[in-house]
Amino acid sequence: MQGIDLARERAMTLQQFQSLRQWHLRHWQSKPVETHIWDGIVTLWMTGWVAGPATALLGIDWACTVSFALLLLPGLYVALRDRMHRRGTLRCDWIVVLR
Repeated sequence: MQGIDLARERAMTLQQFQSLRQWHLRHWQSKPVETHIWDGIVTLWMTGWVAGPATALLGIDWACTVSFALLLLPGLYVALRDRMHRRGTLRCDWIVVLR
């Protein structure tokens, strides 16, 4: 059960996705690298959604595993940035949008 709780804790809601996207749209000129990284994360996440079922149907096990792992990427990225922000390793201006 602990693994399930951890997965729920890292899962992002659509509202959080929208809030984070809006933050990046408002701050893209002052924080272009942040915006490009997040766009890359979302692109890989969408790739996982599209490729996952296709690779499962085709029986390409390694690609299926990678595709489904990509579905966890946004939540893991946010959790990593949150942890680094709390430790003082990296300042993250957008983390307050998700709380």
